[in-house]
Amino acid sequence: MLIGLLIVLGLIIVFLLWLVSTRNSFVKIKNQVEEAFSTMDVYLKKRYDLIPNLVETVKGYASHESETFQKVTAARTAAMNAGSIDEKIANENALSGTLKSLFAVAEAYPQLQANTNFLDLQNQLKMIEDDIANARKYYNANVREMNTKVEMFPSNIVAGMFNFKKQPFFEVGNEAERENVQVKFN
Repeated sequence: MLIGLLIVLGLIIVFLLWLVSTRNSFVKIKNQVEEAFSTMDVYLKKRYDLIPNLVETVKGYASHESETFQKVTAARTAAMNAGSIDEKIANENALSGTLKSLFAVAEAYPQLQANTNFLDLQNQLKMIEDDIANARKYYNANVREMNTKVEMFPSNIVAGMFNFKKQPFFEVGNEAERENVQVKFN
């Protein structure tokens, strides 16, 4: 009788230790995902700050391209004001597409391509884009770890008990955004 009680008590203790350990590992991964997104958000903020300078520089050479400038400005505003992670991802993809359009317009103006201010801004944006790409990789690696743990048995039981959910990857939204931008002047 006593041995049976000790075995049951031991099993309960092992189960509770596993439960606490698994929950704590979810908390750790969740915090890593949040930290990774915050890191990426810092680089995105740098890009938001750089875009108005870039637009103004290109405007000086291509003032008749106002539709492109409006799209870039609107996409920047939408990305800055995004509420959820899913909304942020969608708006960032749209912003990346409009920036491609801006650079496509800039390529049509050789004197702009020689402007040192434009070249400096373009290089700064390239460095920021590289930082964003690296931050996305880091974020996506943490999301992959979280999502795997949320779906795998038996940790999926703990995920359900404590409301841990799959997180969205930060990726290119659709095939149209993967295409090169084509600019045609009439």
